[in-house]
Amino acid sequence: MSVNGSPADVVRYERRGPVAVVTMNRPEYRNAQNSAMTYALDTAFARAVDDAEVKVIVLAGAGKHFSAGHDIGSPGRDADRSFDRRAVLWWDHVDREGGDQRFARESEVYLGMCRRWREIPKPMLASVQGACIAGGLMLAWVCDLIVAADDAFFADPVVRMGIPGVEYFAHPWVLGPRAAKEVLFTGDRFSVRQAKEWGMVSRIVARDELERETMALAEKIAAMPQFGLALAKKAVNQAEDLMGLRSGMDSVFGLHHFAHAHNAETSEDSLGGQSARSMRDAR
Repeated sequence: MSVNGSPADVVRYERRGPVAVVTMNRPEYRNAQNSAMTYALDTAFARAVDDAEVKVIVLAGAGKHFSAGHDIGSPGRDADRSFDRRAVLWWDHVDREGGDQRFARESEVYLGMCRRWREIPKPMLASVQGACIAGGLMLAWVCDLIVAADDAFFADPVVRMGIPGVEYFAHPWVLGPRAAKEVLFTGDRFSVRQAKEWGMVSRIVARDELERETMALAEKIAAMPQFGLALAKKAVNQAEDLMGLRSGMDSVFGLHHFAHAHNAETSEDSLGGQSARSMRDAR
């Protein structure tokens, strides 16, 4: 069923025994993430956390692709809309201008939401096929494990916009410093096998086995004690934070917004004149 009971909703929610499957449902736009999807995901995750029978959460994408990233050009783009803020205690972005507007919105819907989801006390598995680009990486990276189909590919090409990586800047921790620099400096796609070699992907499976293999792993994890899983997850997350993950993200978020402001002053917009089409064509 969908989060709000309508088949047109941008996120679907399904209980399969001890596993909650949360599916991004904008396949016609390669599951590009608008604010409506962000808040629908948050509603679905909260529902799974509050259900004592759910032990594991799976995040998936409907259609051929997991996610093409932030929505920067579909008819459903809703950057000018106000939503019920949940991740940070900050003012609404809608009646603000310039850097104030961008900082308020991205603090909430991108960095804030991803941090909120990373702290979910139940194991989360990303089930990834096809494209996982830029903002799509953020969605996969907040999950504890990534099971990827053999047709999956990844990229963070936003340096083409003059921006030093997506808002949830986990690159050096997820990929390692050298690989992070290669990914950012070139903007190139990297394969699922390269992602596995770098330690980002947990398992590679055949495309037609992705759902089955992801569910099998989720059910295996679900057999473990729930509180033990929550504490184990918290232990690893705390270790990452001690290695600088959280403070590093804070510092790069400032650079990210400095880049937006520079673009707004020196080009036609805060994205350096780039669009979804121009970013695609550059690849």
